[in-house]
Amino acid sequence: MSTTAEPTDATALAAAARDNLWLHFTRHSGFESAEVPVIVRGEGAYIWDARGKRYLDGLAGLFAVQAGHGREELAEAAARQTKQLAYFPLWGHAHPSAIQLAERLTAASPGDLNRVFFTVSGGESVETAWKLAKQYFKLVGKPTKHKVISRALAYHGTSQGALSITGIPGAKADFEPLVPSTMRVPNTNFYRAPEHADDYEAYGRWAADQIEQAIEFEGADTVAAVFLEPVQNTGGCFVPPPGYFERVREICDRHDVLLVSDEVICAFGRLGYDFAAKRYGYQPDIITTAKGLTSGYAPLGAVLASDRLMEPFLHGSTTFMHGSTYGGHPVSCAVALANLDLFERENLYGHVLAQESAFRGTLDRLLDLPIVGDVRGAGFFYGIELVKDKATKETFTADESERVLRGYLSDALFDAGLYCRADDRAEPVVQLSPPLICGQREFDEMEQILRETLTGAWKLL
Repeated sequence: MSTTAEPTDATALAAAARDNLWLHFTRHSGFESAEVPVIVRGEGAYIWDARGKRYLDGLAGLFAVQAGHGREELAEAAARQTKQLAYFPLWGHAHPSAIQLAERLTAASPGDLNRVFFTVSGGESVETAWKLAKQYFKLVGKPTKHKVISRALAYHGTSQGALSITGIPGAKADFEPLVPSTMRVPNTNFYRAPEHADDYEAYGRWAADQIEQAIEFEGADTVAAVFLEPVQNTGGCFVPPPGYFERVREICDRHDVLLVSDEVICAFGRLGYDFAAKRYGYQPDIITTAKGLTSGYAPLGAVLASDRLMEPFLHGSTTFMHGSTYGGHPVSCAVALANLDLFERENLYGHVLAQESAFRGTLDRLLDLPIVGDVRGAGFFYGIELVKDKATKETFTADESERVLRGYLSDALFDAGLYCRADDRAEPVVQLSPPLICGQREFDEMEQILRETLTGAWKLL
């Protein structure tokens, strides 16, 4: 039976959404003369709206739907767990699905990340990691180590602590003052490298060295952690240069600073590995994650911590006074276990690694367009930076970004049947992060739609 709404129902749904829903990260004035898009169904790499129109999900929902839409085995896993034990908290008690999932995650994690603290979301995972770092250093006799270093333009979440770590000024201004004690260092956008623009590896060393300079400037006895995404999302998929993370690890070890690998987007196949730190060959002290852990079928996040960080909590009356009602929810953990089974059964990590060159090659065709300055990324995670002048790399003005990205491109891509993201929180980019089941057919469809809409966008500059 079709779940697509009739036209009159679609109109009513859109009107109710406009009148009652407060949408996330949304400029609501845009719906004064336009309907709120209402998505009612998903299957494979596609979604359908309430009027029956199909779209290619080029963003995996929100970097999350790794296994694709409509996976009955994940729904069935949720149903079985709901019937057996719908809910119980992890406050001084445990339940089987959380135990089994923690065991499975630690077995797959790099190094000695043998403890899992479950959360509900990626932002909550980041919040948890910072609190853990601060309390750990207090327990080991270094109470002044509480500051955090992160990269310019990096997004780490919306809660007060995670937003403080976030490096996007425009995302923070309305909520200041935030939690103090965070500072920013340069990211790894080689396309706009301020130093060593002719030497990728030298640029990576320079960018890593900025972390050490920040630690020394603040005082190593005050810095607790460095939060880094393996591939930075905001700004359009900044890939780490060779040797970057090796150098960062050396710096963190020298100054007794924790290295937090924020893999909320990058883990569970987005880059072809269960944990992206494995792809780039570095050992984190903490991994934060969420999203792809359940393929978005249920809300769940996780913080994987090293034995070193857990050790002070194993003695006496010491307690990590942190948690949430739904962290490690039995149903979410059961879905995650079924999701990881699916990944193994269908070799989705191997599929991403086998197809990433084809995906990149298909997107690289767009470099013949005058508006496309750079294509960058890894796995099934790419950004396309848009420019006014390819020779000079001149970017859009604020007015041009308003007119071209918000006034045209976002709607034009969706109207043409591609759900993705046109973003200008840094330079103007289009971001693509499709379900891990995609192949050449979906790559070609994305390229065709992007070519047509980007050609139209160029005419507006």
